[in-house]
Amino acid sequence: MEYLLFSLAGYLLGSISSAVLVSRLMHLPDPRSEGSGNPGATNVLRLGNKPAAALTLAGDVLKGIVPVLAAYWWSGEPLIISLAGGGAFVGHLFPVFFAFKGGKGVATALGIFAAINPLLALALALTWLGVAAIFRYSSLAALVSAVSAPAYTWWITEEPAYATLAVILALILVWRHRKNIRQLVNGTESRIGKKN
Repeated sequence: MEYLLFSLAGYLLGSISSAVLVSRLMHLPDPRSEGSGNPGATNVLRLGNKPAAALTLAGDVLKGIVPVLAAYWWSGEPLIISLAGGGAFVGHLFPVFFAFKGGKGVATALGIFAAINPLLALALALTWLGVAAIFRYSSLAALVSAVSAPAYTWWITEEPAYATLAVILALILVWRHRKNIRQLVNGTESRIGKKN
């Protein structure tokens, strides 16, 4: 029963769209219909409001942190912790409160890994920042971080449940970025800081 409860709780929390709520509160365009159409921090930044993007990023990261920490405090069992985090991730991608149209999950995944092990989150964040600083593509930075996550997770935690979660999240993140991958190949992907 705990497996189901924590998965569901994580999903419901993940279904709260930070980008949409922040944009409404700050009277910005709906990120689902403007810019790239992705309700995430990068698109909110593209729409021209850095404070809103920062709030969106913080909200999306917290959606990953809170259910994982709750599961850790409640049971400490890696599988329950992984299911809580996985539920939050799926909720972010397919939010029940927002017609199942969510973001790509990069920030929420970072929050999940941060709650599992801060060193893991640091490794992923530094990877993202390094790639983003060099190439100026948020999507490329996300993809490199995603495919690095399983190796980092196993190296730092040596926990099969967490490593399995990292593999699943990485595969989904790559799939969610398939349009960006095509645009990167074609040279049409938007760079960080460039408005559409």
